[in-house]
Amino acid sequence: MFSFEIQATCPHTGARAGILHTAHGDIETPVFMPVGTQATVKGLLPRDLINDLDAKIILGNTYHLYLRPGHETIRRLGGLHKFMNWPRAILTDSGGFQVFSLSGLRKISEEGVMFQSHLNGDRHIFTPESTIDVQLALGSDIMMVLDECLEFPATHEASRASMERTVRWARAAYAHYRAHGNDGNRACFPIVQGSMYPDLRRACAEQLLELNADGYAIGGLSVGEPRALSLEMTEITTPLLPASRPRYVMGVGMPEDLPEYVARGVDMMDCVLPTRNARNGYLFTTFGRVVIKQAQYKEDPRPIDEACSCYTCRNFSRAYLRHLFLAGEMTFSTLATLHNLQRYLDIMREIRQAILFGKVLEYLKAARQNQVETSG
Repeated sequence: MFSFEIQATCPHTGARAGILHTAHGDIETPVFMPVGTQATVKGLLPRDLINDLDAKIILGNTYHLYLRPGHETIRRLGGLHKFMNWPRAILTDSGGFQVFSLSGLRKISEEGVMFQSHLNGDRHIFTPESTIDVQLALGSDIMMVLDECLEFPATHEASRASMERTVRWARAAYAHYRAHGNDGNRACFPIVQGSMYPDLRRACAEQLLELNADGYAIGGLSVGEPRALSLEMTEITTPLLPASRPRYVMGVGMPEDLPEYVARGVDMMDCVLPTRNARNGYLFTTFGRVVIKQAQYKEDPRPIDEACSCYTCRNFSRAYLRHLFLAGEMTFSTLATLHNLQRYLDIMREIRQAILFGKVLEYLKAARQNQVETSG
């Protein structure tokens, strides 16, 4: 049965340590979820995610899986867990962000979103109900409702209309979920929208509370707004959400951002940055960032990060990784992705320990000072 248990809360910041209980295992929070958009975390095998990284939950995307290979195909093959041979938990995004990023290829109505496939131009429609049906076919542990995600900046008028539509869609989606999929073994999260306007964020959250949902997400961040504004919207929103339910901020962020969101009461995060940046030769370390193609690493025998215990850092030098990157070898993407995801997951484990031992303020102070030093 899906449930959320809080083990400790920082009295100074509101940071929480807890456990998400799912049908596919328990997940310690706060947690970062590697993104596996098309039923795979690019560059890695499931055994890497389990044996090397011990990732407890990954994210899949409804839009991409709906288009290819199709949710009914995945259903017939036993659901997404069996299809991709992943025994642990899966969260699926509703596809709303991807659809709205299509810009000229979609049309919004009260019913839902009509869009053209980026693959072949075929026309499709997502409704609040249909995106729930797709995710039920996939068999995800945590599903998201269809929402409207605006780019930054947006006017207050446009943001209000979008937020109100998101609330109406959430009500329709949740009614459908309760009628067809609410068996206690999965969860469904509505998404708080409202762009960068505090009054709209508050109004959206207050209305979504009426759903008594399994958990709540905060969307519409990392869409071009300044980092400080993203954190401000999170800080405004999290106190409005039920303390007993998990809180998920979607699509954030850089490594230095993770403690800041946790300090504002966030339990779950995801982002493509660690995997995408890894493939592009951009590596995150405890002392800053390493752009591996730079000539200074040509004969550097050190690991990417001497403080990291990942497979890559235990076995390979910067010089070797630079060689692989410049040679265009696929092995580079695997090794770099392993390292970057290890860095993200290590940060979350460090924060969790700080919460459990009452050291959040000390951890934040050290993390912020390290950010100043490494960016200087």
